[in-house]
Amino acid sequence: MLIRAETDRSRIRTKPRLSHDRRIFLLALLAGGPAVATALILIWTGSFTTRSQWTLTIVIVGFWLAVVSELRQRVVFPLQTLANLLAALREGDYSIRGRHGRNTDALAEVTREVNTLAETLREQRLGALEATALLKKVMEEIEVAVFTFDGERRLCLVNRAGERLLNTVSERLVGLKAEDIGLADCLQEGVSHQLMDAVFPGGSGRWEVRRTTFRQGGLPHQLLVFSDLRRALREEELKAWQRIVRVIGHELNNSLTPIKSISGSLKSLLNRESRPEDWEEDMQRGLAVVESRAESLSRFMAAYAQLAKLPAPKFQPVDINALLRRVVRLETRMTVALEAAPELTIRIDGDQIEQVLINLIRNAVDASLETGGGVRINCDRPAGSLDIIVQDDGPGLPNTTNLFVPFFTTKPGGSGIGLVLSRQIAEAHGGSLTLENRKDAPGCEARLRLRI
Repeated sequence: MLIRAETDRSRIRTKPRLSHDRRIFLLALLAGGPAVATALILIWTGSFTTRSQWTLTIVIVGFWLAVVSELRQRVVFPLQTLANLLAALREGDYSIRGRHGRNTDALAEVTREVNTLAETLREQRLGALEATALLKKVMEEIEVAVFTFDGERRLCLVNRAGERLLNTVSERLVGLKAEDIGLADCLQEGVSHQLMDAVFPGGSGRWEVRRTTFRQGGLPHQLLVFSDLRRALREEELKAWQRIVRVIGHELNNSLTPIKSISGSLKSLLNRESRPEDWEEDMQRGLAVVESRAESLSRFMAAYAQLAKLPAPKFQPVDINALLRRVVRLETRMTVALEAAPELTIRIDGDQIEQVLINLIRNAVDASLETGGGVRINCDRPAGSLDIIVQDDGPGLPNTTNLFVPFFTTKPGGSGIGLVLSRQIAEAHGGSLTLENRKDAPGCEARLRLRI
């Protein structure tokens, strides 16, 4: 009995239900049915002739069915029209519009909203198409190789730079696995950025490889971007050479121009038949100027040689607390306050870092002596690093743009290489050196960051 009952219930559930338009038709019939039945009863029970009875019956029933059919059309046809509009939108056809006239009823409002939706989707589609076209154009023209792989590590997209890198057209590359085109090592999990020396069919060199993931169609994909570092390095090398030539030329002109002028004056003095009585003093002053400019040029070349011959750091364990206390005691012009010295030992080149701190403290003291302020050293420990901070109460710097440009100096008699050497030492240790004006008070703050 239980099985039979379940079968009856399943039959009831699977019985097809009436469609919407049929339900509307039946409801309209039921709405007019009582009135029509009452009228027919009165006609057939009244004192009418048979001909009149049939005539009135046909007219009433015909009018009733006509009204029911018209009501069905009024309800169902607009819904069919809206269904066609929405189906067109789903298929991507935004050119079809529904007529609503100037009515303000609910149906006209729905039609207007559907038309507005179609117009909005059309504009968004045009914008997406234009953005896609621009993206494709940019992908084709950039000098960065771009590869896209699906979840099975099959190539889905490659731009022109990628085709040149692999020396194969995209039609032959798309669909191949990363192992087949030599890019499997670049898709390792957990590696989002790396530098690699590699040889590809279309070229060799040093590459910067960036890997990221995205989703398309709900499925995970991977994006690989290859940047050729050779061009950037060549451009930077050219700029470096231009700066070096400009600096050396400027310094040589500053020294050779007065030497040439003084030498010409001394030569004309010696060629005179009658020399003045103080010609020997003029000779001594002129030769002193030549000697001074030659000595200045020699110091410049020695400083340049020092900048170009910085040795590689020799890493060994160094006690930071002891290092800071030793450096502070080296400054004799004023007392440098050591506010925080952590009990920490890290692997650095102690001599080079000591030289950096000496330079920073000397610059801070020079600035503070102008205003009568002080110099403080404290430390901070962000994640994985140690920051050594040197603060002064000096006048601050009017321009911090060229501080780390070789031979640029704001101090009379300065060589312009102290900060450059300090930054090179910091970067050779995997750290950084920054110098900026303090935000809470007048003066500067130098921050030396070292990896722990």
